[in-house]
Amino acid sequence: MSSNESSVKIGIISDTHGYLDDQVFLFFQDCDELWHAGDIGSDSVIEKLEAFKPVRAVFGNIDENKIRWKYPEDQLFDCGGLKVLMTHIGGSPPRYNSRVHSIVEKEKPGIFVCGHSHILKVMKDSKHDLLFINPGSAGNQGLHHIKTVLRFNITAAVPGDMEILELGKRI
Repeated sequence: MSSNESSVKIGIISDTHGYLDDQVFLFFQDCDELWHAGDIGSDSVIEKLEAFKPVRAVFGNIDENKIRWKYPEDQLFDCGGLKVLMTHIGGSPPRYNSRVHSIVEKEKPGIFVCGHSHILKVMKDSKHDLLFINPGSAGNQGLHHIKTVLRFNITAAVPGDMEILELGKRI
């Protein structure tokens, strides 16, 4: 990386459902910011993350009003030269839900992050020229078997160096 090229390191977590594994703090230690893709589940989870790193988050379908008032349903922002769209319930390529499909068509993000399914999935959506990211679920609620989070870099508007951490079996 040349000296005029900046890099941003991102940690992504979703579907904590009120549970936060201490391993995330070590895994996200070198991250510049954290993104939470909804179903936060409790004030204590988001407060611990906010005390640790800058956080961008969206509310999920299980989140109560206090979290819904603090965080929007959708986040659309620039990070490292890429437009990012984040929401909780979005579907996945090629089947986004109609609300998200409209936003993707209009805004043309380079990265789309969502949660809800509890299924870790990272894939290129060639039709919309974006990187789809669902970090899976980091909590103990749901049908998933293994809790997961991920981190990656954005350098010169290009995402890379994706790493996944398996936090162990859902309890």
